[in-house]
Amino acid sequence: MVFSAEIGIDLGTASILLYVRGQGIVVNEPAVVAVEQKMQRLLAVGSTAWNMLGRTPENIVALRPLRAGVIADFSLAEVMLRHFLEAAVKKRYILRPRVVVCIPAGTTPVEQKAVLEAVARIGARETFLIEEPRAAALGAQLNIFELSGSMIVDIGGGTSDIAVISMGEVVEGTSVRIGGDKFDEAVARFVKKEYNLLIGERTAEALKKAIGSAHPQGRNLETEVRGRDLITGLPRQIKVTTGELSAAFAEPLSAILDGIKGVLQRTPPELAGDIIDKGVVLSGGGALLDGFSRYLSQEIGIPFYLAEEPLNCVIRGTAAVLEKIARFKETLPSSRNMGVAF
Repeated sequence: MVFSAEIGIDLGTASILLYVRGQGIVVNEPAVVAVEQKMQRLLAVGSTAWNMLGRTPENIVALRPLRAGVIADFSLAEVMLRHFLEAAVKKRYILRPRVVVCIPAGTTPVEQKAVLEAVARIGARETFLIEEPRAAALGAQLNIFELSGSMIVDIGGGTSDIAVISMGEVVEGTSVRIGGDKFDEAVARFVKKEYNLLIGERTAEALKKAIGSAHPQGRNLETEVRGRDLITGLPRQIKVTTGELSAAFAEPLSAILDGIKGVLQRTPPELAGDIIDKGVVLSGGGALLDGFSRYLSQEIGIPFYLAEEPLNCVIRGTAAVLEKIARFKETLPSSRNMGVAF
């Protein structure tokens, strides 16, 4: 008999993934909550709320409780987590669940405690935190326990987590608060500046995926985009090219590139040699931007490779931690060692 559920949570800015031991990934939903403001009434969570972004009347707002990898609205984050947890764990257990949550590298102790408290309030018996790059490396099937350096760059919705790992621990790493959301913002900003056209975040993301490229000599596509003309106030349609978006991506790309260079510059020489031999693995949804690995390889001079199923690397790594929690628990921040009631 199984007395308690064991759950892994990829608490992402853009999406939430939940893994239940013995069942696999049971939740993969946008991290969005829709609320009726006047009555403070919850209307929708996840995909339904995401479809409301930019389409709701004034009294209804679709919000993202996490920004740049941290909880921006604690009450909404708790409501969202509780909703997904109840959806994931439908049967009743004798004991409350044990939970492992992925957090960005560089998260402060205050931010870590906030996550632990939020998870404790939704009914966790015991909670552990693991840095996203370490989980992503496990999910990408890198052998992080060997006496050799492995490097991973996990590009999420709100952050890009960069780490060199050896003997199971992060030797050098950083979290750059730039991710897929900043690329979407860059698209919307470019269209507004160049064409006086206002578009929403859903349209900007769709445009990025359809024709965007990180590499100036990447694909060469063109598509139409609709929005509201800032001068006339009327709906208008324009054409945008891949080349235009590649130029718009320069700022967020440069920030991620600087983060990677900084970690490499601080990496011990022996481990740096290992990385030259092995290359660097890219994971996360942001890594799916066309030409990303080619751009980084060209700029840094070492090979970058896209992980298999990059969107699921972090949650698969969380699953690996749950399977061997005894091996990891002493090295992970937890509700017990940070004094969080459960």
